[in-house]
Amino acid sequence: MTVTAPPRPAAAPPPPARPSAVRRLAGFLLRQWRRLTAMRTAIVLLFLLALAAIPGSLLPQRSLSQSKVSQYATDHPTLAPLLDRLYLFDVFSSPWFAAVYLLLFVSLIGCVLPRALEHARALRTPPPPAPRRLSRLPDAAELSTPLPAAAALDVVEEELRVRRYRVVRRERGGVPELSAEKGLLKEAGNLVFHLALVALLLALAGGKLWGYEGSILVTEGQRFCNSFQQYDTYSAGALVEGSDLTPICVGLDDFRAEYEEDLTAASFTADVTYGAPGEAGRPTTIGVNDPLRVDGDRVYVTGHGFSPTFTVTLPDGTTFDDVSAPFLPTEQSTMASEGALKLPDLGAGAEDQLALQGFFAPTGLVQGGILTSIDPRPLAPQVAIVAYQGYLGLDSGLPQSVYSLDASQIERGRLSEVGRGNLSVGESLTLPDGTTVTFTGAKEFASLQFSHDPGQVWVLAAAIAVLAGLLGMLLLRRERVFARADTAAGDGGTVLGVGVLTRGSGDGTPRFTALTDDLRAALAARATTRAPSADGGAPRPEASPRDR
Repeated sequence: MTVTAPPRPAAAPPPPARPSAVRRLAGFLLRQWRRLTAMRTAIVLLFLLALAAIPGSLLPQRSLSQSKVSQYATDHPTLAPLLDRLYLFDVFSSPWFAAVYLLLFVSLIGCVLPRALEHARALRTPPPPAPRRLSRLPDAAELSTPLPAAAALDVVEEELRVRRYRVVRRERGGVPELSAEKGLLKEAGNLVFHLALVALLLALAGGKLWGYEGSILVTEGQRFCNSFQQYDTYSAGALVEGSDLTPICVGLDDFRAEYEEDLTAASFTADVTYGAPGEAGRPTTIGVNDPLRVDGDRVYVTGHGFSPTFTVTLPDGTTFDDVSAPFLPTEQSTMASEGALKLPDLGAGAEDQLALQGFFAPTGLVQGGILTSIDPRPLAPQVAIVAYQGYLGLDSGLPQSVYSLDASQIERGRLSEVGRGNLSVGESLTLPDGTTVTFTGAKEFASLQFSHDPGQVWVLAAAIAVLAGLLGMLLLRRERVFARADTAAGDGGTVLGVGVLTRGSGDGTPRFTALTDDLRAALAARATTRAPSADGGAPRPEASPRDR
């Protein structure tokens, strides 16, 4: 007797293995990368970049004008510190603007490069086969012709090739068909647009890294050389060194401002000379929108003002002729200006230094002992000055503005007021120690900005490519045409099914109607040429309707 062992129960399947931490991290990073490189994300980041640039347009920027930022801080003492902590006075160099900029850059590259590869494959790929049911396409029609199927498709192919379609003939299930396509430049325009946008970002970044700019006030008869030490304000890219600056000097010979009848400024022009250090220089004239361009560098006129001139005569007879300092405009409509002239080398000791702080009016009018300006043109220059004598603190190591006196020196008694008065041209103010200060007139100064941007040509080229790609993307249409000899008529003719699939703006029905009308005419003409002659002879040779 054989004893059969009871069957052993089947083993339970092992639990599914959990993915390792590395795989989970890799999956998470892959999902985030796909989100970052999606076109939707790129559009959102582009919108955020444009939104982030708005404060840089509305608020004064430290890189462009430190004085305007200081004035804004004076006018808004509570709000300005908060805005400064948010980098709103340095928008384009702030960490949050750089973060949006870099994310947009990465998103565009990750989005565009795969699409460029896919488009390159599409250029080599023939049009797809015709759909089974052409009647389901948005635009479809049936054309009857006495021609056989092959000859009818020959006519369709000729008409489509004239319209610059790529045409492929196939036969599926014994039924000949045709597929045609054009408008691949639409996708090429899309790629050009996005690639040019990446190039634009690269050019802007390169200009910031290798570019620099500085601004300076130059009085008529003075000159400056391209050196960071000479500029009033300057900014330089992270990869710029002092030796990279172009060796060039610019001198201001004459400045002219023209005004409208309502005394608003019409134009500024400056006669300048420029050249390498040690050279005599070459003369030229520049304006607000007509800068000096030298080897990729540009010198702009950004503003103007006046520098009152004085002659200072010491008690021992020593004379300092035509000493001046720029007075900054406080009211653009009348060019009323304020400033300070510091004379640290008049006496033997530090306590013998002299300073003049004052108000300049191009066309002055004194009312109730107060000087005001009534015209921006220098018709009757006057100046109201307050003279201080003592220690200016220029060698203290502490920074101070060259356009005003250090108020702390006055508060501590290091500078004492020794005289004041309103002076017209030729009038003098005599100080208690016998020093005479004579107002001799005023010269005009120009606010010049020296800019070096190696990426400007690339920015222009990329901007043109962006526009060209955008026009191609908006104006071109992607279109596919399918034709099939669906049915053989009883008399040996053919019924052609024709359908069109269009991607792009606008209604494609009028173009489809025009295409089918041309096909009917071409098929009828071809059928006529194939018909037997009237005497019962052989049919006439075929001829393309384009050859007639």
